[in-house]
Amino acid sequence: MEKNIFQLDNEQLKEIARSFKAKVEEGLNTENAEIQCIPTFITPKASSINGKSLVLDLGGTNYRVAIVDFSKVPPTIHPNNGWKKDMSVMKSPGYTREELFKELADMITGIKREKEMPIGYCFSYPTESVPSGDAKLLRWTKGVDIKEMIGEVVGKPLLDYLNERNKIKFTNIKVLNDTVASLFAGLTDNSYDAYIGLIVGTGTNMATFIPADKIKKLSPSHKVDGLIPVNLESGNFHPPFLTAVDNTVDVISDNPGRQRFEKAVSGMYLGDILKATFPLEEFEEKFDAQKLTSIMNYPDIYKEVYVQVAQWIYGRSAQLVAASLTGLIMLLKSYNKEIRRICLVAEGSLFWSKNRKDKNYNMIVMEKLRELFSLFGLEDVEIDIKSMNNANLIGTGIAALS
Repeated sequence: MEKNIFQLDNEQLKEIARSFKAKVEEGLNTENAEIQCIPTFITPKASSINGKSLVLDLGGTNYRVAIVDFSKVPPTIHPNNGWKKDMSVMKSPGYTREELFKELADMITGIKREKEMPIGYCFSYPTESVPSGDAKLLRWTKGVDIKEMIGEVVGKPLLDYLNERNKIKFTNIKVLNDTVASLFAGLTDNSYDAYIGLIVGTGTNMATFIPADKIKKLSPSHKVDGLIPVNLESGNFHPPFLTAVDNTVDVISDNPGRQRFEKAVSGMYLGDILKATFPLEEFEEKFDAQKLTSIMNYPDIYKEVYVQVAQWIYGRSAQLVAASLTGLIMLLKSYNKEIRRICLVAEGSLFWSKNRKDKNYNMIVMEKLRELFSLFGLEDVEIDIKSMNNANLIGTGIAALS
């Protein structure tokens, strides 16, 4: 393939950054915007967090359970990375809420607890936070479709289910998105001026803190002030300069017209982009970012043209992430000129993936961020990209105890 159809120059990336900033502003002002900007009604404690909480982490494929103990710094997690279970069964047709609750509860009964404690529930699907700290499920993604749960709160029914089956009760439950959990985890270091949570794995999303007075769609009845955690649901951003190949991937997906940014960036779709670039060639059915990175890392066993296109798709994904982050940081700076140091807690297998023959994903993001910062006059901003072990368990533990 002669021409890199996935190439984006800096002028295009600047336009993507501006578009992202404008769409986030729109999402803060109006309901049902392209980038939804969902406020989370949990004010995290940035200091003096103490106590233990049970943390549940339900992702796209895995479910983890752990007790997070904040009596020491850094917080400790029992067992080390939590108990883990494959939850692909959730994607089975006709799967019910009762079956889900039973799976979730089975892991919890094995955990020794001497006393009552709160639950933090990291729930990686689009929800709308409610003032009690619970959250209402807006829709399923990642191939899950338990219809009876849509439009309902996800925390309270689970809390009731567990309290009926456990002698030692749970005091309350706070539900938050995995990206907001990563955002909260950054607060374990309170030396920064601003915080961003970023996921680039199976899917992609961002979260940050926004001043309450800038969220025009907030009802005055919520009586909130200060900085509000906002789950952007940025995967639904429709960036300019997508290609005909991206349109093909979108049309054959199970949610056409939605999550266009996610379909250009995240691990779940990068393999589909490669397959759609070569429509007449045979590829295996399951073809995700892991497969894409192995094509780049072991070029001798694949066609040269596949290796080249895999590199292009991987690089474009990282550049799109850099452009969207630049747009978000421009917005945060417009609210507070004093922002200098930003903590970015980045999670996800794709973000931290290795490219043996060229630059790793996180390096491409960092280099492009520096270039774009310089083009937008943001040279005074320093961004620390952090990889934290169990960021979402720690962030969810902070939420439970806040």
